[in-house]
Amino acid sequence: MGSCFVENIGRKLEYFKFRNSLNPFGILFHPSAIRAFLENVRSKKRFSEEDIFYHNEAWHFFGAHSDLNSSDKGEILERLNAAVEETAEFLRAATHIIITPGTAWGYRLRESGKVVANCHKVPQKNFSKELLEVKEDLVRCVEIVKELNPSAAIIFTVSPVRHIKDGFLENQQSKAKLISAIHEIVAEQSNTEYFPSYEVMMDELRDYRFYAEDMVHPNEVAIDYIWERFRETWISAEAGQVMKKIDSIQKGLSHRPFNEASAAHQKFKEDLQKKIEEIETGHPHIRF
Repeated sequence: MGSCFVENIGRKLEYFKFRNSLNPFGILFHPSAIRAFLENVRSKKRFSEEDIFYHNEAWHFFGAHSDLNSSDKGEILERLNAAVEETAEFLRAATHIIITPGTAWGYRLRESGKVVANCHKVPQKNFSKELLEVKEDLVRCVEIVKELNPSAAIIFTVSPVRHIKDGFLENQQSKAKLISAIHEIVAEQSNTEYFPSYEVMMDELRDYRFYAEDMVHPNEVAIDYIWERFRETWISAEAGQVMKKIDSIQKGLSHRPFNEASAAHQKFKEDLQKKIEEIETGHPHIRF
């Protein structure tokens, strides 16, 4: 859970058929937003109309990304409550929890005094922008995860996406606060680790050919490179062998033949189906 970089790693996990839950409240950049989400999961929060607001012909919740917005009040409440319930169930069974904050800059709603996850295009005058201390929020995230699932490993990583709109110096200040706080937590807390995705992007991939057109987000080459570093660190050799078979199947499923009726293609389909059946038999949770 966390920044948009979580989505990149999450798609890799989905491709290789790992059971995962990806940002149930949508992208959350700030540790305060991640903490607030986990607090809601811990307390089994049931959202009601008083938690949401209507703006620009849609209903919103300041604690979630716009992906959960809806023009229908009942629909957004259903999405919020379902996300909390599903996350609570998933957290209790998960072996690893990845938390990826993106920034220490937060937007505080003047009316309530609370830091929001998303401003939802509400006029800027309603917020104050602040560079916040983040350690307390991240420590609380660890406490909640351990309460729900004491055996889960917690992997922290800082998003390699630079928040240039905050300013170059301001982005560096923000990332430094996140990295410093996380390293302190990892030194103090059991079952916590740090994966250096930000450092890999900044140091090993420090050329602009590894960036997307916006010159801010990592491109597919960079994402694949960081994923390989993650796989080498966190995924066992045994699981790696299964991943190779799944990769072969996924590529087979995406194959587009010149002649679907040919004998060669029919043989290809039969072989592919055998591979699928072998994987699904050995790993019943996997379905293609």
